[in-house]
Amino acid sequence: MEKVIIGRIDRADFPKLGLSDIDIKIDTGAYTSSIHCNHIREEDNILCCTFLDPKHPEYNGKEMRFSDYDITAVKSSNGEIQYRYVVQSNITIFQKTFKISLTLSSREDMRFPVLIGRKFLTKKFIVDTELTDVSHSQKVL
Repeated sequence: MEKVIIGRIDRADFPKLGLSDIDIKIDTGAYTSSIHCNHIREEDNILCCTFLDPKHPEYNGKEMRFSDYDITAVKSSNGEIQYRYVVQSNITIFQKTFKISLTLSSREDMRFPVLIGRKFLTKKFIVDTELTDVSHSQKVL
């Protein structure tokens, strides 16, 4: 597969999660990809959560439920290890849909609700930090 050039920020769709045109930040310093989520809890081996928050235009308050999930250790930029839930989903970018693993975390204080890390980028993309919204500008509306 030929690698596609992606900029430092863009917008993507997450069809399985019912989210469109979500701001994403490409983070080559992060290994895993992460999505802003709140009200995360386990009930009878089902992971329940709400994506985004009321301040976000795509927030719908809909609770998502996952029977297939895991827990992973994520090392923050300051070296602190956090344990996070991880779910499998999909992302549509450059008019193609890919599988993606997303860790769930509170990113309410962050500008971008989604970080895309190296695990997803590897073998698919080359990052050009001068560019922005490369995929979104090619999106067929």
